[in-house]
Amino acid sequence: MTGTGGRRPAGRVALTVAAVIALVALCTGACGPSDDTQGAGERAAGSPPAAVLAGLRAAERATEQARSARVESTTRIGSTISLTAGGALGWTDDRVTGTLTLTYTGGDLADSMRQLGSASMEARYLPDAYYARMGDAFAAQAGGRHWVRYAYDDLDDLAGGSGAELGDQIRAATPDRSLDLLLASDDVREVGAERVRGRLTTHYSGTVQDADAGVTGQTVEVWTDDRDLLVKKVERATTSDGELTQTAYYRDYGVRVSARKPPADDTRDVTELLDGTGGTGGTGGTGGTSGAAETEGESTPPLG
Repeated sequence: MTGTGGRRPAGRVALTVAAVIALVALCTGACGPSDDTQGAGERAAGSPPAAVLAGLRAAERATEQARSARVESTTRIGSTISLTAGGALGWTDDRVTGTLTLTYTGGDLADSMRQLGSASMEARYLPDAYYARMGDAFAAQAGGRHWVRYAYDDLDDLAGGSGAELGDQIRAATPDRSLDLLLASDDVREVGAERVRGRLTTHYSGTVQDADAGVTGQTVEVWTDDRDLLVKKVERATTSDGELTQTAYYRDYGVRVSARKPPADDTRDVTELLDGTGGTGGTGGTGGTSGAAETEGESTPPLG
């Protein structure tokens, strides 16, 4: 996954890289399935204080109900990838929509993307698929089209079948997942009151077990404000690709979010490219009207 397999910018490696980067930008370790009842329902003596759990449950409810926010994050996974991300995301029914701009700042995967003539990527998350805008070098080998559509149900064709988990994790990458994980932690604690970017917050920290996400030694820290909304999260873990660290900030809850399908005449479906039918001169489409930009996702009034 970390190599490019020679000069294959429109090949499976490049397409897999774009899928993985879209997932990393959203959530890293917290995307794995989580269930509060896994740890919170059956706690042994010496479990976290009730006040701590009550505070986290209030934050989980408030963040889930807010349905949208502006997000900015930095992520690093060993020497594999480091990147920044920024944009607005909406979430409802365990489904994420919105648009992020991803900027690669280092690592092997960043080098692979630069070979495609791209130092950054726009990712648009819609209910059934996400779209990645690739560079001009990629477009030159994909019939002049810059966008790749990844239907979540098609991601099992990537990375030797492991892509099925990518689709599930992208769809479930809501901000309250970090709070879910902490609610299942046996050692979560309240660190204390701290200011984050001028806002007074309550800081919580704990270690979590999330074997489904393929990480070990995972710690999650969150900061919540006086409205119980998530302001900041930091996740650290050990993965097979190196040490993972992600820091994310949330603001402007309730912001209007719009994720649009790119024009069909500038888009290829990943299945076409994997089948070799989406190269130069191909005519495959994306299931939309050529040139149309359909609006999908959540639109909610700001909370103030």
